[in-house]
Amino acid sequence: LAFRDSVAHIHLKEGQNPGKPIMLVNAVTPDGGAVKGEGDSDDKGVASHPRCVVVADERSNLSFVQSSVDLDTGAAVQPKLYNGYTQVFVKEDANVTHSYIDESGGMPTPGVELKEKDLEEGAPLPRTVEANRPELKDSHLEAVDVHLVGERALYDGVIMSIGGSGRVRISHYVSLLKPEATAKVNGFSLSGGAQVTECKTNIHHIAQATNSEQLQKNMVGGRATGSFRGRIRVEQSAQQTDSQQLSRSVLLNDVCKTWTVPSLEIIADDVVCTHGATVSDLSEEELFYLRSRGLDQSAARNMLMYAFAGEACAEIDKTILGETGSKKGLQARLLRRLDNVVPEGDRALQGEFQSV
Repeated sequence: LAFRDSVAHIHLKEGQNPGKPIMLVNAVTPDGGAVKGEGDSDDKGVASHPRCVVVADERSNLSFVQSSVDLDTGAAVQPKLYNGYTQVFVKEDANVTHSYIDESGGMPTPGVELKEKDLEEGAPLPRTVEANRPELKDSHLEAVDVHLVGERALYDGVIMSIGGSGRVRISHYVSLLKPEATAKVNGFSLSGGAQVTECKTNIHHIAQATNSEQLQKNMVGGRATGSFRGRIRVEQSAQQTDSQQLSRSVLLNDVCKTWTVPSLEIIADDVVCTHGATVSDLSEEELFYLRSRGLDQSAARNMLMYAFAGEACAEIDKTILGETGSKKGLQARLLRRLDNVVPEGDRALQGEFQSV
């Protein structure tokens, strides 16, 4: 691992296997590390542009984790633009496992879906509290470009967006440039409060006999808006391609929104390709079953929410997830964030809905 002109550079030589995951942490302070000049106001914005380049040479094996977290230094909060860019090059017979986890931007305000009539007299309106949350002015942007440039190259990537920045946009591009290259792309996005989150993926099959598998899960609560746009393109040269894509979204209440746009473009004629998308709420039947076993409404909802997220989280390196039941590790932090967006009260629209 080396840093050259503010670029993190990870280069595995031929046949190298570190044995343990390499972790790169971007710590975001309240003021973004800005140096305040004379006469500068506290609401003056600051931008950061972290960059990372990963190269895995022939027959190397790498587990790589990127994490963006908050670091409380007690400084005054300023609006921040985080604009990251990551490039990954995987050569012949190399294997790269990559996890990108965004936990920056604080925690969205719970209960913003509630109306004034649902609150106790004199209680602050959660929508107003969320509107004044400083991190709502933050933007978190990340582009991840992956290029499989060797035969039988393997890339297994997970993008997890569970932070609280007001605007989040993550783009994940994977190109399969050599025969028998394989890519597995999973993602989980959690939106709450008044957030606007976007996830865009592009899987490009160029060489013959390449394979890709994608699972994207989105959970939207509060008064947030979430969107997913997933594109797979199979060129004429990519005969005998096998590509699968599935997107599943859950809306936790009546006032949050989601857009899901899967796209499949096939130029070749000898391929096996599928794609699909579902949008649903938490299952009333499953909630009833859990409540009949003694769980209250909030606990039952939280259990279903974690089960929904668990499939995507399972692909992350075990040393990062932490032990089951532990108060440390990513699992524990994810549970706290899920608990923060558990819907309160009953939906105005009763009955179960689902798009299949």
